[in-house]
Amino acid sequence: MRTLKTLTFLVSTLTIVACNPFHHDPVTKVSRDVNVNSRWRASLVTPATLVGAVQINGTATMQPGRTTGDTDFSVGVDNATPGGVHPWQVHRGQCGSDEGVLGSADAYKAIKIDDDGRGKATATVVMTTPTSGRYFVTVQASEANSETVVACGNLAPPAQ
Repeated sequence: MRTLKTLTFLVSTLTIVACNPFHHDPVTKVSRDVNVNSRWRASLVTPATLVGAVQINGTATMQPGRTTGDTDFSVGVDNATPGGVHPWQVHRGQCGSDEGVLGSADAYKAIKIDDDGRGKATATVVMTTPTSGRYFVTVQASEANSETVVACGNLAPPAQ
């Protein structure tokens, strides 16, 4: 009888410890990335007029640069033609409503696509990172065909 009580006590104790109602993981995790709360983000997709012919997708960011007065941009694309080279830029406005290039067009070096159809590029523009406004990223078909946008994404402002 004593063994049964001891066994019941041990099983009960283990159950309570395993299902501790007082232990909770923190809801919020602190990021070590100093720019996380000032980073604008975009999801890039092929415009509807080219769906079926091209299906490039990717992401882009805009965030404060290393020095005050600089803004860093990055873009990454997937599902592009291997070996391709795609110019890209950040603009004021929204996809389909262009209000001009943000900074100097020369700051944006072309995206070079690897054998897996992926490519990345970065740019730094001398300007203070915006805290409001409308901005978007375009990826063009090629240097010779810069009027054709093969991917576009509106930059969403950082969560405050």
